[in-house]
Amino acid sequence: MTVPAIENIPFLKEDTVNQVRWITLNRPEQRNPLSSFMLEELSRALAEAGNDPQIRAIVITAEGPVFSAGHDLREMSRQEGEDIEAQQARMSSILELCAAMMLGIIHSPKAVIACVQAPATAAGCQLVSACDLAIASEDATFCTPGVNIGAFCTTPLVGIGRNIHRKHAMAMALTGDAISAEDAVRIGLINEAVPSEQLLERTRELAEHIASKSAQGISLGKADFYRQVEMPIEDAFAHANEAMVRAMTSADAQEGKKAFFEKRTPQWGEV
Repeated sequence: MTVPAIENIPFLKEDTVNQVRWITLNRPEQRNPLSSFMLEELSRALAEAGNDPQIRAIVITAEGPVFSAGHDLREMSRQEGEDIEAQQARMSSILELCAAMMLGIIHSPKAVIACVQAPATAAGCQLVSACDLAIASEDATFCTPGVNIGAFCTTPLVGIGRNIHRKHAMAMALTGDAISAEDAVRIGLINEAVPSEQLLERTRELAEHIASKSAQGISLGKADFYRQVEMPIEDAFAHANEAMVRAMTSADAQEGKKAFFEKRTPQWGEV
């Protein structure tokens, strides 16, 4: 499918620095909506970065005064000549595309970091919650405002409700009110809030620090974490024990232990 551009401006900007792929939402004038085209481009960019052995970490950030306002309400509204069944079918396909993109972040073999410079709303907040880590400007806010327009942010709560306590998640959804970056740290939605002028540098520092670690260890460990965290605790221990044995006997673990005793920097292999 050909992705349309506004005056040949791409939906995303992509750059690679020191083995970190920076993916930037590039529709600032439209508040970086997660339209079907943006979702397709994000899925493509994440898959390409995940499959590139030269990439060790991924950052998702955005241009403009809004990180992402969520789904494009014009796209989600009934179109001319469209009955409600057709609208519901079209909306379902967009939501399925969104869910696939969010799962693509979780299943990516690379660590994915959200770098949030401004408000993240509805599915934009869901995008933050899907990332493995999140750093935000102190000026950023987070909200799930579906209730304000007579709906409910049900799909964003899938990710948000797995990041934070359910009462905090329900407070966000039931009130539709925005929370500050400071409160987002307190309830566990993001990792850090920093002054806006320090955001890119702090994100770069974290991403490149992660990129210096074993790609094999991170790929397998991330997958095992997300598997076990949804299991009953007995099953989680059994799964984690098997995973730990595999991890500690891997080629990178052998190199890591040898480098530790030899007091040198490990030379990691590829995934």
